[in-house]
Amino acid sequence: MFRSVLLVRHSGKWYSTGSRLSSIAARTMHTNPLKQSQAYVNGRWVGARTGATFEVQNPANGEVLGVVPDMTRDDVQQAIDAAHEAFYEKSWHNSTAKERAALLKNWHALMEKNRQEIASIMTAESGKPLVESLGEVAYGNSFVEWFAEEARRIYGEIVPSPVANRQIMLTRNPVGVAGLITPWNFPHAMITRKAAAAIAAGCTVVIKPAEDTPLTALALARLAEEAGFPKGVINVITSSRTHAAEIGQLLCGSDKVAAISFTGSTEVGKLLYRQCADGVKRIGLELGGNAPFIVFKSADMEKALTGAMNSKFRNCGQTCISANRFLIQDEVHDEFVEKLIERIGKLAIGDGSREGIQIGPLINQAQLSKVERFVKDAKEKGATVRCGGRALPDLGPLYYEPTVVTNLRDNTLLYNEEVFGPVVSVVRFKTEAEALAIANGTRRGLAGYFFSNDLNQVFRVAQKLETGMIGINEGLISATEAAFGGIKESGIGREGSRHGIDEYVYIKYLCYGNLQ
Repeated sequence: MFRSVLLVRHSGKWYSTGSRLSSIAARTMHTNPLKQSQAYVNGRWVGARTGATFEVQNPANGEVLGVVPDMTRDDVQQAIDAAHEAFYEKSWHNSTAKERAALLKNWHALMEKNRQEIASIMTAESGKPLVESLGEVAYGNSFVEWFAEEARRIYGEIVPSPVANRQIMLTRNPVGVAGLITPWNFPHAMITRKAAAAIAAGCTVVIKPAEDTPLTALALARLAEEAGFPKGVINVITSSRTHAAEIGQLLCGSDKVAAISFTGSTEVGKLLYRQCADGVKRIGLELGGNAPFIVFKSADMEKALTGAMNSKFRNCGQTCISANRFLIQDEVHDEFVEKLIERIGKLAIGDGSREGIQIGPLINQAQLSKVERFVKDAKEKGATVRCGGRALPDLGPLYYEPTVVTNLRDNTLLYNEEVFGPVVSVVRFKTEAEALAIANGTRRGLAGYFFSNDLNQVFRVAQKLETGMIGINEGLISATEAAFGGIKESGIGREGSRHGIDEYVYIKYLCYGNLQ
């Protein structure tokens, strides 16, 4: 029997070293039947017209996992044309809800059957631990199952008419081709959350995955092909950063694209929003956050600590709803910080393909540099690094030690911006009003968390906290059945839940007059 993982302790923390299990995982990745090297357009596997490709690397060790097409505007135009033709000329928009539901159920069944293969690809290209990848596969698959069921519940309305010889009917109709631009941190779930809703509504899709994680998207396209979707309904195009801007501009500007859905940074979201304005295009945006995590003095300390670990360190802190500012009431501040540091010291860091690993690498050098810059800025402005605070080059080029920073000032980057890394930024507060002022003092409003056993306080804070989603005595809030989205500069629209369909349909008013 193989040893599952070998861990060594250094400076009070656990790190992984080589193991035979990781080599088995690597071989599985290279022989994975879902691993594709071409894009998927109009039911065919194609390369870029120029023949150009770019490499996909494993952030855990820099290994090249494969190459995929580096597509340009011309390639993407073909995908848009195929989706447009499938919607109008091949009458996908006239397909029945039952037919669309059946195809989505087929897709879901294949995803369930290939959980391990999808997770293996995801861990290899994103760096997240395999157990988290398996969790994301389950989460992402649930959107396909959910919207397969919702497809048959896209109801219209009969409205009582004010005139005796008229009847008023409202129907909900697919908007057309949807351009879906997805991020690297959840390369499976962000696609299924968008694509399943659009397809259930009767739209066709052109998916542009992040350049860091295209292999997961192509694996899903391979399963969609096997599920029997007609040509042109699902298209996946790949490109490097070199062509990302021109592709986004084309998707936003094309008359053949009716809707854009984007998950990513607020800065890019604002740019896409402006580009969609000329065509008054339907747009859904799920953008950056600056999530407060408030611990009041009445909180259950163990639940707050568990919530903090779950919220902060999932995917190495690289989630849009990750806790960013930890606001801890004065009476429990020291206890919380000490106990949190103790828990952090038990985290296993290393290659996510190895069993037992809880913290993997950051996604790329730009992200590592950002985390280092934020922590350095805090130190220079008087903050205290209680643990961590450094890169771990002995493990690989993109590892950063889980970090706790206290005595944080309001002029630091950690206080004002989203770090997107394994850094806990702690702010001490005295009163509830002070905590709310700090929590709401930002233009971001995606998610927030607070822990309290004071029932009156729970209702007050839940009402006053300015975020689209709130975890109350809970650090894990994502669920297929819930409406996911933010307010302020954190986005427009909602994904998941029954409201996820709304982004891809419009209401048509039918007035039947002069009835006898």
